Amino acid sequence: MARRLLFLCHRIPYPPDKGDKIRAWHMLDRLARDWAVDLGCLVDDPADLRHLPVLQGRCASVLARPTGSRRQAGLRALLRCRPGQPLSLGWFHEQGLWDWTRAHLAARRHQAVFVYSSAMAPYAMGLRGPLRVLDMVDVDSEKWRAYAADARPPMRHVWAREARTLQAFERRAAADFDRTLFVSAAEAAQFRAVAPEAAARVDHVDNGVDLSAFDPGQPGESPYAPGARALVFTGTMDYRPNVEAVAWFAERVMPLLVGVVPGVEFHIVGANPAPAVRALAARPGVRVAGAVPRIQPWIAHAAVAVAPLRIARGIQNKVLEAMAMARPVVASPEAFEGVRALPGRDILVAEGAAAMAAAVRQVLDGAHPGLGARARLAVKQAHDWDATLRRLDAVMQPAQGRRVEEALP
Repeated sequence: MARRLLFLCHRIPYPPDKGDKIRAWHMLDRLARDWAVDLGCLVDDPADLRHLPVLQGRCASVLARPTGSRRQAGLRALLRCRPGQPLSLGWFHEQGLWDWTRAHLAARRHQAVFVYSSAMAPYAMGLRGPLRVLDMVDVDSEKWRAYAADARPPMRHVWAREARTLQAFERRAAADFDRTLFVSAAEAAQFRAVAPEAAARVDHVDNGVDLSAFDPGQPGESPYAPGARALVFTGTMDYRPNVEAVAWFAERVMPLLVGVVPGVEFHIVGANPAPAVRALAARPGVRVAGAVPRIQPWIAHAAVAVAPLRIARGIQNKVLEAMAMARPVVASPEAFEGVRALPGRDILVAEGAAAMAAAVRQVLDGAHPGLGARARLAVKQAHDWDATLRRLDAVMQPAQGRRVEEALP
């Protein structure tokens, strides 16, 4: 009889078309090989509900509860906010999913509970019986701390409060769960430094990349104009770190290239471009593509993939995907963090506008032959999902033979 697993996720994990959904899907898909999975998740994009049959075919049961609009979620966060509690917990609280989760746990059928993201931790805190694993992914409180650092009042105080209260909650959650995972060894080490009391319960599972989906042997038709020397950035384009990254590159780096490098163009590719992103299309050499049916041709036919993030947590999927497509990648130190590759051999890491422009020019001038091929080899050796998820297999191993006991306090 298959072991039974309760899997909770703050966003529907299919399709795997953005960072958190990519990791969640590959973990769910891996666990579903050996477990009968009951999946409970939230849905922030109603269009994703059309993919439910895929999840229903992979899981024993699925509950997908809409979160409503961003305004509704924000109002919910404010109404549920309490002194010392982060706003994000209220944002992701959904009563239907809460009741469904408690009913499942009261039935005492699960040998393990897997919770994806710190925001979902309250759904399974304070329990006993099944093995409980929390994939915190990133030290999310540090992202809010970075937001606060360059914000003006009143948002500086809002972000600073979120950083402070979320870090305290992250520590409580890690102390409560049997195991807490992070996206890289570096991210896990950073959390151990701020939560030494939970150090023995902290582990990591590196992000991977689907090498068959990002295959340079299947590039597709080029989306670029003939003769263009395309630089590409990919990502969800209403996400603040991505918005700030492309704005910085367009405003600080492109002026050092346009008029100097013939045919150079900077293409911003990804869904939901914010107004600030769309406005960049007025700048010389900048193109905003928005959502595209497939991201692979845009990467495969680019001369360089750039990742100029100033705020970044964990491992950037955009970097792994471009490397898997055997493209030369120029990344900021923040975007490179957690990637198991050698700077200068597999990827170029540049800090500051002048250094990034120089690195891009070197690639375009042919100074780094074979950089793309070495990039794919690096991710094949260190970031293939099948290899990285072996650590997840080991984490879940203690649930084997575990008795199903009283699950609620």
